[in-house]
Amino acid sequence: MRQELQGALDAARQISREELPRLLGELEEIRFTAIARLTPAPSIVPPDELLDVDQAASRLSMSKDYLYRHHSQFPFTRHLGRSVRFSARGIEEYTKSCKVILTARQRTRTLGSLEGS
Repeated sequence: MRQELQGALDAARQISREELPRLLGELEEIRFTAIARLTPAPSIVPPDELLDVDQAASRLSMSKDYLYRHHSQFPFTRHLGRSVRFSARGIEEYTKSCKVILTARQRTRTLGSLEGS
């Protein structure tokens, strides 16, 4: 047994019955503290924000007209009744995926130009 716990074991053997509930509570506090340290912290995801067409067009560097005409092609479009809104988190993920695709295309072009040399 760990030396740190030996004192608690001795106390459990020697203290009065009336003091045992308090000792058990203190042991539970130690137990739950140890369990909490083993449990990974939950990732805190901020709530998604729904943007209007002006805000979404600004973030995407697109015109409002283009965004309205092609809104059904974007995975971040949300319909609220008759109005169209755009998920801020969805736009962020979309732009990240476009950068990855662009980077892959740039690599392909670079390799193609090197092979042609």
